Amino acid sequence: MTAISNNNIARAIYLAFKDKSHADQPVFLKNVVNFLARKRLLSKAPDILERLNKIINEDKGVVTAKVWSPEKLSEATNKEIAQILARRYSGKEIDLEESPDEKLIGGYKIEVNDEVIDLTIKNRIAKLQEYLIKN
Repeated sequence: MTAISNNNIARAIYLAFKDKSHADQPVFLKNVVNFLARKRLLSKAPDILERLNKIINEDKGVVTAKVWSPEKLSEATNKEIAQILARRYSGKEIDLEESPDEKLIGGYKIEVNDEVIDLTIKNRIAKLQEYLIKN
């Protein structure tokens, strides 16, 4: 027996759901919940929903990024980060989620999908220290 991954379930739900008419959607969603219950996968629903959200965003060209900074970002900084990420990830729309982190001395840490871009002062000092020790 082959196990079905949460990602495959999410992709199947997305592909089947996007073709449904507005009237058919409630019945379809009920069937999805029944399927998950029969397969004893309801405990995996949060992960499946998260993966489904990523698939929907990918299809629509939306890039979601979480940004940690020592203080709230200004509107200009938000726009600049969004423009840089739009170029880097070819996104039509950038959704920034700000998270203040008082532990940061300065700089930013940005997470997009499974990639972390560490632009914190602590990281830069560590890289400088590494460079000086090697050379």
